[in-house]
Amino acid sequence: MSIGHYENFPVASLLCPPRLRPAVLAIYRFARTADDLADEGDASPACRRNALAAYRRALDRAAAGQPTDDWPEVFGPLRPVLGRHGLPMPLLHDLLDAFAQDCDSPLYRDRQHLLDYCRRSAHPIGRLLLNLYGVGDARLLAQSDAICSALQLINFWQDPSVDLARGRNYFPLQDLQRHGLRHDDLRAGRDTPATQAVVAEMVDWSRQLMAEGSPLATTLPGRIGWELRLVVQGGLRVLARIEALQFKTLGTRPTLRAHDLPGMLWRAARMPRPPSPGAKATA
Repeated sequence: MSIGHYENFPVASLLCPPRLRPAVLAIYRFARTADDLADEGDASPACRRNALAAYRRALDRAAAGQPTDDWPEVFGPLRPVLGRHGLPMPLLHDLLDAFAQDCDSPLYRDRQHLLDYCRRSAHPIGRLLLNLYGVGDARLLAQSDAICSALQLINFWQDPSVDLARGRNYFPLQDLQRHGLRHDDLRAGRDTPATQAVVAEMVDWSRQLMAEGSPLATTLPGRIGWELRLVVQGGLRVLARIEALQFKTLGTRPTLRAHDLPGMLWRAARMPRPPSPGAKATA
């Protein structure tokens, strides 16, 4: 379903039409490189923000059709895609805003605060891909946003053993406080009944968001619909893995394996079609 380790990004899979693969790969490379600038290595937060600012300037030059010597492996392929497919620039800037926010490792007050981060870190991915397929219906875009938020959140509850070690805590403080927990209580990486209860609530929340968005997968026809079905089922399967661990993910990272695929395919094929009319999209 994906290439590399960029979260929640189905890239150039066998289900992606060959005519769209260059565009999908160009978007992926743009997002992957920006994420690495925010995450990888030992650079200080200030250095990371400066690198992302330079990256943003290179994006704006590419959008204006100007050559750039910076990150040619990214902006060389991306430049023609921006014009050919009319990619909305605000979505690409939103991604960079989210990556810059990560440099400061902020804490999130409540679920709405975290969803605002997802609006910039996750929603653009779904909307950019739907743009390639010519899907612009507001209802379908809202369903895409729900799927992307769910996938982003699922990644957070799958990865606290990784994120906390980097100084990042995506658990809303309001939910932690309700269970008598503080940010510092999580940094030790020890699963307790209280942390398990919080993870269980987060899993529930993520599943509800996925249910809100999943009709999109059976509304869209052809390859994109099938790819979305597998994306949805992959996210739900990760939630099932977390449950199987009794929500003990502070010290263990649940992962999907090859033997999960047959079950995901079976469940994808059985997803009910929504009663509402479908949308036009090319397969």
